[in-house]
Formats: sequence, structure tokens, C-alpha cells
Amino acid sequence: MNNNQPNKGVIHLMTATMHQPSRKRPASTTRMLKALAFLTPAALMILVFVFYPVIRTVQLGFQNFNLFDQLNVGYNGLANFRSVVEDPNFSRIMKNTFLWVFVSVFFQFTIGFGLALLMKTKFKFIGIYQGLIFIPWALSGFLMGLVWKWIFDESFGVLNDALLKLGIVDTRIPWLSDARWGMAAVIIANVWYGVTFFVIMILAALQGVPKEMLEAAELDGANRFQTLFSVIIPYIRATLILIVLLRIMWITNFPDLIFGMTSGGPAGQTHIISSWLIEKLTLDANWGQASALGLMTMVVLFVFTLFYLMATRLEKDSGV
Repeated sequence: MNNNQPNKGVIHLMTATMHQPSRKRPASTTRMLKALAFLTPAALMILVFVFYPVIRTVQLGFQNFNLFDQLNVGYNGLANFRSVVEDPNFSRIMKNTFLWVFVSVFFQFTIGFGLALLMKTKFKFIGIYQGLIFIPWALSGFLMGLVWKWIFDESFGVLNDALLKLGIVDTRIPWLSDARWGMAAVIIANVWYGVTFFVIMILAALQGVPKEMLEAAELDGANRFQTLFSVIIPYIRATLILIVLLRIMWITNFPDLIFGMTSGGPAGQTHIISSWLIEKLTLDANWGQASALGLMTMVVLFVFTLFYLMATRLEKDSGV
């Protein structure tokens, strides 16, 4: 036997190996890798712009961190929270925030509900009215604050001019320079700015009420008010609760109009919690106290978020 002659078994094995088809990656693995490729950028964005700021805010909330005093940076326990609560402006700002949120939401909801009912009916030039009502929602809050600042201006504002010409007042009202009028002025502007949101959302809810229910109520002899309170409102109740809670959370963190109109003045009399936080962060450069104030606000908003989630479940259960 010639030792140089190749073994037939080895040749057969090599040939079979060469002709063996390559193993392909399972389709499920390929789909998973593609999904990860698409999700990774979004996940990184969330980590960088959501989770990291929250973690950093919690850290700063328990630190003595002031940009004007970098030599004494260090953990100080609950000192920032005590400083915020013991601040002489704290009680007034909490009161302002309460008025800013709940008075604004009450009138926004009431006016928005009425306009939504009106716009559900067919009348001449309804398209023009809808366009005019939706304009505020498309504009910047800070920009509209500047417009309202001009309207409420004591010397050149159109509001004082109109009140004087109509004989309603004898002297010009210092809307933005007097603490007694400042908060009322910014709330009026906020009511005007936020009505559109309720009109859009409530109108959409009203259009979802089944016609069969309205026709049945009419056959039973119910008038418009009875139909509204016995049929329409109960049917869209979950949606109404949902949008009110959502608006409360938004307005709490909406200092745009205030900065455009008064910048928190006069002498901080129109500050709400979110505008006060920005002032501490920028003008005072006290990042520790600003972070503590932000954490306190976060806890309050978390409670409203729980109510919001409960309302969402209620809406799903009701099938609206």
C-alpha cells in the first residue's frame, strides 16, 4: 500500500464538509438585532436627557452647590429643603401656585366646555370661529406673555384705555406693577391661553357620544340641559377628569407667561413654584436649593400622575 495515496474516507469527509451549506442566523435573532439597532439611539437619548438629569437633581438636592461659592461644595443633608421651606417667600409662592393652577384650570375648563358645546352645533362661519379659537395654542407662551404685557401696560395698554373710555374706572390700574393686581393679570392671560386645549379635547369627546343615546334621550322628552347633565357629561366623565388632571400638571410647570409679563415681579409677588425655581437656578445660582425645590415639585406632580393614571384606567374601563 502506497503511504502517499490519500485516504478515501478523509477525501469523502472533506468533500462533504465543502458542500455543506453554511448555517444561517435564525430569523428571530435577526429581528431582535434589528430592533436593538433601532432602539439603542432612543434608549441612549432617554438615559442622557431624562435619567441622568433626574439622578443629578437628586444628588444636588442634598448638596451645598452654589456657582458663586465653589469652595464649599459638599453634602448637607436636608439643609436645602429646610432653607426652601423657611424662606419668607415660600408661603406666598405656594399660594400663588395654588391660585395660578386651580383658578386658571377652573375658568379654562368652564369657558372651554361652553365653547366646545357651541362649536358642536352647526352655524354660519363656524370654520372662522374654530380658526380664531385655535390660534393661541399655536403660539409661544413667552411670546403671548409679551403681548399681554402690552395689553396690561399701565400707561399705554389697551385695557386701561378701554376701561377709561367706557367710564368703568377713573384712574389707570397698575396691573403689572402692583402686587394686588399682578397675579390677577397673569391668571387672566393664562385662562385665555389655555382655553383652546379644553375646546379641542372636549369637542373631540363630544363628537364621540353615540347619536343613539342622544336620540333616546330626546324620545324620552329630555330637554337640552337634561340631556347634557344626564347623558353627555356622564358618558365623557372619564375624559373630562383625564384632561383636567393633565392640564393641572402642565400649568404647574408653565412659567412662560409669567416671565413674559412680569418676570415674577413686582418684587417677586407673581412668582409661582416653577418660576421661582428658575430664578434660584439662574439669578441666585443656588443649584442645591433649586434642585431641592424641583424634587418637592416632582413629588407633588407624582401624586397627580397617579390620579392621571387612575383616570386613564377609568376611561378605558368606561370604553369612551
